[in-house]
Amino acid sequence: MNLPTKLSVLADAAKYDASCASSGSVKRNSVGGKGIGSTSGGMGICHSYAPDGRCISLLKILLTNFCIYECSYCVNRASSSVKRARFSVDEVVNLTLDFYKRNYIEGLFLSSGIIQSSDYTMEQLVNVARTLRKVHDFRGYIHLKTIPDASPELLQEAGLYADRLSINIELPSKQALTLYAPEKNPAAIHRSMGQLRHHIDESKESRQQASKIISSTKRKPSKPSRFIYSPAGQSTQMIVGADASSDSKILTLSNYLYGKYQMRRVYYSAFSPIPDAAQMLPAKAPPLVREHRLYQADWLLRFYGFTVDEISQPNDERAGMLDLDIDPKLSWAIRNRDFFPVNINRAPKETLLRVPGIGAIGAKKVMQSRQFRRLRFGDLAKCGLSVKKVAPFIEAVDYRPDARLLESEHLKTHFVERSSPQMALF
Repeated sequence: MNLPTKLSVLADAAKYDASCASSGSVKRNSVGGKGIGSTSGGMGICHSYAPDGRCISLLKILLTNFCIYECSYCVNRASSSVKRARFSVDEVVNLTLDFYKRNYIEGLFLSSGIIQSSDYTMEQLVNVARTLRKVHDFRGYIHLKTIPDASPELLQEAGLYADRLSINIELPSKQALTLYAPEKNPAAIHRSMGQLRHHIDESKESRQQASKIISSTKRKPSKPSRFIYSPAGQSTQMIVGADASSDSKILTLSNYLYGKYQMRRVYYSAFSPIPDAAQMLPAKAPPLVREHRLYQADWLLRFYGFTVDEISQPNDERAGMLDLDIDPKLSWAIRNRDFFPVNINRAPKETLLRVPGIGAIGAKKVMQSRQFRRLRFGDLAKCGLSVKKVAPFIEAVDYRPDARLLESEHLKTHFVERSSPQMALF
């Protein structure tokens, strides 16, 4: 099989992996004409945009789509009839360098099916990253999808060359993983996540200690090491809709992963039906809006101070499922109307963040503006807020919402009718 054909097969096979982003790394910019590539400038998934408008692209491929595992939900499982291909280490290295030199990419996202053994596969992935860094002085972004059952030594080495490491947790429950992916060990996945966090924390602590020594001795700071352990941290991915797990269960697991392993991101991938699928898998994919609502809820957990129970209401009539018609913050607001209206001139930041239509930037602008004068209703638009969305939930110097609207059973309909097909964050 020639190289273009391999690239076509293995780039297409990588499309099911959502956990591909280039944010949070350290700068590895080339200086004085030395080194290849750059990891600075923007954040996103595959194609991202820098603050100056540049598009930051990652080459996203599998090392191979051959696999010895029989995961029911995976199109590349051992019994699948898909077209197979495999790159050599040198082919991936040369592709990455060639694509970079043609200005197509600024980094690499590399995953793989399991071939021969977990250690053998992981060793191949590490060889790619090591060759790029040490032989070719590649300074672009590298994200490696690690193999949970691989030896701790290989996992440790991977973080010396990769900007981000990720281990897919795959499914929200151990029971589902045992049923759909019997070769995968939930305990091994969590153990590997713990090892990665230990190495990341250890690296961060050593850098902090070095910084204190430099500060106390007033020495000139040295250049940051190019081999800081996984500077962009670790991430994971869950498949949504392959099993019967509720949104509440999914978010509970995500919240645990953020706290226990300091995940930088948990990605959600809506289940996609595959050819010759097992009968126990659903025949249809879940609505994509469900995936979107989970990302919105995930944001509320991480940055807005919400709890899982507040977002998903596990004991309500929807059995822990998010409302697909409206975003989770608005859904919470409608269920907790006694919390409103919120006075925009007195409310603290954490209270403003619970108002539908007020995000982190909007809350900051409101708090900055009210330092100079008491805000009126017309000032909200100047703060960049959607006055139609916030109107039922706030009060200002010259405004108080119609109590009948806030108490109305049709408040949800009031927003659904005005919602656009485009899915904004909040």
